[in-house]
Amino acid sequence: MSRDSHDPPSEARRRFVLGTGALGASLGAIDALGAPKDAGNNALAPEATHRVRFRLNGETRELALDPRVTLLDALRERLRMTGTKKGCDRGQCGACTVLVDGRRVNSCLTLAVTLEGKEVTTIEGLSRGGAAHPAQVAFLERDAFQCGYCTPGQIMSCVALVDEYRHGMPSYVSRDVRPGAAIALTDDEIRERMSGNICRCGAYVNIVAAVRDVAGGGKA
Repeated sequence: MSRDSHDPPSEARRRFVLGTGALGASLGAIDALGAPKDAGNNALAPEATHRVRFRLNGETRELALDPRVTLLDALRERLRMTGTKKGCDRGQCGACTVLVDGRRVNSCLTLAVTLEGKEVTTIEGLSRGGAAHPAQVAFLERDAFQCGYCTPGQIMSCVALVDEYRHGMPSYVSRDVRPGAAIALTDDEIRERMSGNICRCGAYVNIVAAVRDVAGGGKA
Protein backbone atom coordinates (compact mmCIF):
# COMPACT_ATOMS: atom_id res chain seq x y z
CA MET A 1 0.00 0.00 0.00
CA SER A 2 1.38 3.39 -0.94
CA ARG A 3 1.33 6.19 1.58
CA ASP A 4 1.54 9.94 1.49
CA SER A 5 5.16 10.97 1.85
CA HIS A 6 4.02 13.41 4.53
CA ASP A 7 2.46 10.69 6.76
CA PRO A 8 4.48 9.84 9.85
CA PRO A 9 5.63 6.16 10.11
CA SER A 10 3.03 5.35 12.80
CA GLU A 11 0.18 6.57 10.59
CA ALA A 12 1.47 4.50 7.66
CA ARG A 13 1.54 1.38 9.82
CA ARG A 14 -2.02 2.05 11.02
CA ARG A 15 -3.31 2.33 7.46
CA PHE A 16 -1.51 -0.85 6.43
CA VAL A 17 -2.96 -2.89 9.31
CA LEU A 18 -6.48 -1.63 8.68
CA GLY A 19 -6.17 -2.42 4.97
CA THR A 20 -4.94 -5.95 5.42
CA GLY A 21 -7.59 -6.63 8.07
CA ALA A 22 -10.37 -5.60 5.72
CA LEU A 23 -8.93 -7.79 2.96
CA GLY A 24 -8.75 -10.80 5.29
CA ALA A 25 -12.35 -10.32 6.40
CA SER A 26 -13.51 -10.15 2.77
CA LEU A 27 -11.67 -13.32 1.82
CA GLY A 28 -13.07 -15.12 4.86
CA ALA A 29 -16.62 -14.17 3.90
CA ILE A 30 -16.08 -15.39 0.33
CA ASP A 31 -14.67 -18.69 1.61
CA ALA A 32 -17.59 -19.21 3.99
CA LEU A 33 -20.14 -18.58 1.24
CA GLY A 34 -18.38 -20.56 -1.47
CA ALA A 35 -17.21 -23.66 0.43
CA PRO A 36 -18.91 -26.82 -0.88
CA LYS A 37 -20.98 -28.77 1.58
CA ASP A 38 -20.53 -32.52 2.06
CA ALA A 39 -24.03 -33.95 1.68
CA GLY A 40 -23.12 -37.54 2.35
CA ASN A 41 -20.83 -40.39 1.44
CA ASN A 42 -22.08 -40.64 -2.14
CA ALA A 43 -22.75 -36.95 -2.72
CA LEU A 44 -21.34 -35.50 -5.93
CA ALA A 45 -19.58 -32.34 -4.74
CA PRO A 46 -18.43 -29.85 -7.43
CA GLU A 47 -14.91 -31.28 -7.45
CA ALA A 48 -16.00 -34.94 -7.21
CA THR A 49 -16.53 -35.66 -10.88
CA HIS A 50 -15.66 -39.36 -10.98
CA ARG A 51 -17.85 -42.26 -9.98
CA VAL A 52 -16.35 -45.64 -9.21
CA ARG A 53 -18.11 -48.94 -8.62
CA PHE A 54 -16.33 -51.88 -7.01
CA ARG A 55 -16.90 -54.75 -4.62
CA LEU A 56 -15.78 -54.31 -1.03
CA ASN A 57 -15.67 -57.42 1.15
CA GLY A 58 -18.24 -59.08 -1.10
CA GLU A 59 -20.63 -56.12 -1.37
CA THR A 60 -20.99 -53.75 -4.32
CA ARG A 61 -20.19 -50.14 -3.41
CA GLU A 62 -20.37 -47.00 -5.52
CA LEU A 63 -18.76 -43.67 -4.69
CA ALA A 64 -18.47 -40.23 -6.24
CA LEU A 65 -14.93 -39.05 -5.63
CA ASP A 66 -12.37 -36.44 -6.43
CA PRO A 67 -9.94 -38.37 -8.68
CA ARG A 68 -7.12 -37.59 -6.24
CA VAL A 69 -8.69 -39.50 -3.32
CA THR A 70 -6.73 -42.58 -2.31
CA LEU A 71 -8.28 -45.93 -1.57
CA LEU A 72 -7.14 -45.55 2.04
CA ASP A 73 -9.02 -42.29 2.53
CA ALA A 74 -12.07 -43.61 0.68
CA LEU A 75 -12.16 -46.64 2.97
CA ARG A 76 -11.71 -44.71 6.19
CA GLU A 77 -13.54 -41.44 5.50
CA ARG A 78 -16.30 -42.47 3.10
CA LEU A 79 -16.96 -46.13 3.89
CA ARG A 80 -16.03 -46.14 7.61
CA MET A 81 -13.74 -49.15 7.17
CA THR A 82 -11.32 -47.97 9.84
CA GLY A 83 -9.59 -51.31 10.33
CA THR A 84 -7.22 -50.26 7.56
CA LYS A 85 -4.74 -47.93 9.24
CA LYS A 86 -3.03 -44.77 8.05
CA GLY A 87 0.61 -44.90 9.12
CA CYS A 88 3.23 -43.13 7.03
CA ASP A 89 0.79 -42.28 4.19
CA ARG A 90 3.62 -42.77 1.68
CA GLY A 91 3.81 -46.52 1.08
CA GLN A 92 6.65 -47.32 3.47
CA CYS A 93 5.11 -48.86 6.60
CA GLY A 94 2.46 -51.24 5.24
CA ALA A 95 -0.18 -50.40 7.86
CA CYS A 96 -2.66 -49.65 5.06
CA THR A 97 -2.25 -52.98 3.23
CA VAL A 98 -5.40 -54.38 1.62
CA LEU A 99 -6.08 -56.91 -1.13
CA VAL A 100 -7.20 -55.85 -4.61
CA ASP A 101 -8.25 -58.83 -6.73
CA GLY A 102 -6.32 -60.99 -4.29
CA ARG A 103 -3.05 -59.07 -4.55
CA ARG A 104 -1.74 -56.92 -1.71
CA VAL A 105 -1.42 -53.18 -2.29
CA ASN A 106 -0.63 -50.11 -0.22
CA SER A 107 -4.00 -48.40 -0.19
CA CYS A 108 -2.37 -45.04 0.59
CA LEU A 109 -0.71 -45.15 -2.87
CA THR A 110 -3.72 -46.50 -4.77
CA LEU A 111 -6.17 -44.05 -6.30
CA ALA A 112 -9.73 -45.11 -5.57
CA VAL A 113 -10.93 -44.28 -9.09
CA THR A 114 -8.68 -47.02 -10.51
CA LEU A 115 -10.75 -49.72 -8.79
CA GLU A 116 -13.65 -49.85 -11.24
CA GLY A 117 -14.96 -53.42 -11.30
CA LYS A 118 -12.34 -54.74 -8.89
CA GLU A 119 -12.65 -56.74 -5.67
CA VAL A 120 -11.26 -55.10 -2.54
CA THR A 121 -10.76 -57.01 0.69
CA THR A 122 -9.94 -55.32 3.98
CA ILE A 123 -9.27 -56.74 7.43
CA GLU A 124 -13.03 -56.51 8.13
CA GLY A 125 -13.72 -58.88 5.24
CA LEU A 126 -11.43 -61.75 6.20
CA SER A 127 -13.76 -63.55 8.60
CA ARG A 128 -16.63 -65.53 7.13
CA GLY A 129 -19.78 -66.58 8.96
CA GLY A 130 -18.44 -65.31 12.26
CA ALA A 131 -15.32 -67.50 12.07
CA ALA A 132 -11.94 -65.78 12.22
CA HIS A 133 -9.53 -66.23 9.34
CA PRO A 134 -6.59 -68.61 10.04
CA ALA A 135 -4.22 -65.65 9.85
CA GLN A 136 -6.17 -63.81 12.55
CA VAL A 137 -6.17 -66.94 14.72
CA ALA A 138 -2.42 -67.43 14.25
CA PHE A 139 -1.60 -63.83 15.17
CA LEU A 140 -3.65 -64.19 18.34
CA GLU A 141 -2.18 -67.54 19.32
CA ARG A 142 1.38 -66.40 18.61
CA ASP A 143 0.87 -63.04 20.34
CA ALA A 144 2.23 -61.47 17.16
CA PHE A 145 1.44 -57.88 18.10
CA GLN A 146 1.86 -55.33 20.86
CA CYS A 147 0.19 -51.97 20.26
CA GLY A 148 -1.77 -53.52 17.38
CA TYR A 149 -1.69 -50.51 15.05
CA CYS A 150 0.21 -52.33 12.30
CA THR A 151 -1.56 -55.64 12.85
CA PRO A 152 -4.34 -55.30 10.22
CA GLY A 153 -1.74 -54.60 7.53
CA GLN A 154 0.49 -57.40 8.82
CA ILE A 155 -2.39 -59.88 8.64
CA MET A 156 -3.41 -58.80 5.14
CA SER A 157 0.19 -59.21 3.98
CA CYS A 158 0.32 -62.62 5.62
CA VAL A 159 -2.79 -63.75 3.72
CA ALA A 160 -1.34 -62.54 0.41
CA LEU A 161 2.10 -63.98 1.18
CA VAL A 162 0.73 -67.48 1.77
CA ASP A 163 -1.26 -67.30 -1.47
CA GLU A 164 1.81 -66.12 -3.41
CA TYR A 165 3.92 -68.89 -1.90
CA ARG A 166 1.36 -71.58 -2.74
CA HIS A 167 1.33 -70.36 -6.34
CA GLY A 168 5.10 -70.75 -6.54
CA MET A 169 6.02 -67.05 -6.66
CA PRO A 170 9.70 -66.59 -5.70
CA SER A 171 11.11 -63.75 -3.61
CA TYR A 172 14.39 -61.88 -3.67
CA VAL A 173 15.98 -64.49 -1.39
CA SER A 174 14.64 -67.59 -3.14
CA ARG A 175 17.48 -69.89 -4.14
CA ASP A 176 15.71 -71.27 -7.21
CA VAL A 177 13.54 -68.87 -9.21
CA ARG A 178 12.80 -71.18 -12.14
CA PRO A 179 9.10 -71.72 -12.91
CA GLY A 180 7.75 -74.65 -10.94
CA ALA A 181 10.76 -74.82 -8.63
CA ALA A 182 10.05 -75.95 -5.08
CA ILE A 183 10.53 -73.08 -2.63
CA ALA A 184 10.91 -73.76 1.07
CA LEU A 185 9.16 -71.13 3.16
CA THR A 186 12.06 -70.55 5.53
CA ASP A 187 12.16 -67.80 8.12
CA ASP A 188 14.37 -65.81 5.74
CA GLU A 189 11.72 -66.16 3.04
CA ILE A 190 9.02 -64.99 5.43
CA ARG A 191 11.06 -62.03 6.63
CA GLU A 192 11.78 -60.95 3.06
CA ARG A 193 8.18 -61.33 1.96
CA MET A 194 6.91 -59.39 5.00
CA SER A 195 9.58 -56.68 4.75
CA GLY A 196 7.07 -54.13 3.47
CA ASN A 197 5.27 -54.16 6.82
CA ILE A 198 6.92 -52.36 9.73
CA CYS A 199 6.21 -53.19 13.37
CA ARG A 200 7.47 -50.35 15.52
CA CYS A 201 6.95 -52.48 18.64
CA GLY A 202 9.36 -55.10 17.29
CA ALA A 203 7.11 -58.19 17.38
CA TYR A 204 8.85 -59.65 14.34
CA VAL A 205 9.80 -63.02 15.87
CA ASN A 206 6.19 -63.82 16.67
CA ILE A 207 4.97 -62.42 13.34
CA VAL A 208 7.28 -64.82 11.49
CA ALA A 209 5.99 -67.69 13.62
CA ALA A 210 2.37 -66.74 12.89
CA VAL A 211 3.00 -66.63 9.14
CA ARG A 212 4.70 -70.02 9.35
CA ASP A 213 1.64 -71.44 11.08
CA VAL A 214 -0.72 -70.11 8.42
CA ALA A 215 1.45 -71.52 5.65
CA GLY A 216 1.22 -74.96 7.25
CA GLY A 217 4.59 -75.15 8.94
CA GLY A 218 3.08 -75.63 12.38
CA LYS A 219 4.37 -74.31 15.66
CA ALA A 220 8.08 -74.50 16.37
